[in-house]
Amino acid sequence: MKFRATTILAVKDGDRVAIAGDGQVTFGDTVFKNKAKKIRKFYNNSILAGFAGAAADAFALFDKFENKLDEYGGNLKKASVELAKEWRSDKALRELDAMLIVADKNNLLVLSGTGDVLETDDDIAAIGSGGTYAYAAAKALKRHTQLDPHEVVRESLQIAGEICIYTNTNISVEKLY
Repeated sequence: MKFRATTILAVKDGDRVAIAGDGQVTFGDTVFKNKAKKIRKFYNNSILAGFAGAAADAFALFDKFENKLDEYGGNLKKASVELAKEWRSDKALRELDAMLIVADKNNLLVLSGTGDVLETDDDIAAIGSGGTYAYAAAKALKRHTQLDPHEVVRESLQIAGEICIYTNTNISVEKLY
């Protein structure tokens, strides 16, 4: 069994972006922690990142991501592509069980261990066990309200936490704007 940290949601609107994460960490079918922080700011607080998956693996990826940001002068796309290439090609990194959402004021990307660096069409990205619930809620809220991105991610994660048993409503939000 592994420690799991689950739902992350990001919403971008123009040059404003927010990422939210729930606080639940599970070990098998047991809630181990309720107030985990799964999102961070990087590179002089200009880049946001959130993880879903095995917690120890995600922290290792955060360290690698931070190193890539430093190496490429805060260029989010270049650092993301280089991390994905290393993640896919390195034997030890390939075993990591996590995904990342990363964002700055210009980009919103999903990174995976298969080498994916995905840009969404609708400036909404979600990962983790409650990701589809949070994504659907965010899509509806973004389409039918005038809420700011940080309000959309908070409310959407609240909804996901009410549906998904692996997502709670101890929500943390980081924003760039």
